[in-house]
Amino acid sequence: MLLRALVLIALCVSTTALAQPAEDLRDVMSARAYGMGGAYRALGLGTDAILGNPAAMVLYPSYRVEGTGAWDTRRKEGLLGVSVIDAATSRLGMGVDYHWVSVGRGGARASAHLSSMGVGLPVSQALMLGATVRYLRMSGQSRFANSVTGDAGLMLRLSPSLMAGFSAHNIVDTGNEELTRYYSAHVGVMTGLLTLAGDVRADFTTNDVTTFTYHGGLEYILGELFPVRAGYSYDGFTRTSQVSTGLGFMSEGGGGLDFGYRHDLGGPKGRMLALTIKLNTN
Repeated sequence: MLLRALVLIALCVSTTALAQPAEDLRDVMSARAYGMGGAYRALGLGTDAILGNPAAMVLYPSYRVEGTGAWDTRRKEGLLGVSVIDAATSRLGMGVDYHWVSVGRGGARASAHLSSMGVGLPVSQALMLGATVRYLRMSGQSRFANSVTGDAGLMLRLSPSLMAGFSAHNIVDTGNEELTRYYSAHVGVMTGLLTLAGDVRADFTTNDVTTFTYHGGLEYILGELFPVRAGYSYDGFTRTSQVSTGLGFMSEGGGGLDFGYRHDLGGPKGRMLALTIKLNTN
């Protein structure tokens, strides 16, 4: 009886671990997005559109450069990234992104090098399409990857202030647990100085278990220079909630700084700090 109980416990633990793919690479975003609870895919206001929904790159034609650093003080994990989007010099928008991500799970540490190239096309004023090709090179303690996959997305401008979109991620099955397929539906509302956004992410492929993750956030610009942000997210893999906040500064020349902080309520008890330096010109 004791042996049977031990075997059952071991099976339950291993099944739970397999049902929770590494979230590290799905969690790569800018400080602005961290401050808004991860709700950013429908907005198209930063270079993280390359990883979120490539169709959003051409929502607002401009030339953008961003550099982001983030560090979790509890989990001792972080990322460094740089990305560029050119959606101003031609009708076709293009973007490149590189992130180094320190990932860890169950004591196994690894370094991930995530490179992406995206393209966006405005079919009309109301419909945008986009696609991204991604290359992952990762090495560490029993965690290795050398894989190529891609994303696809569409955006709808339902009104001057209302956007909605859908994106599919890691469409090419690489057999890598870091790159499992998932989908996202998102909406954003921008009315003057106030922005509201919401994302729902669905994973249907991990051990045939459907897992949802929810993000919601808001931003209000004080004095047309200082964005203040807040957000909430629920992680369906760890079944924990996260609250976040952020502050930014926008210069008249198009440059700016964004700070973000995310606080786990239970679960891994992460404390994420993020900083993004950005330049935006039309």
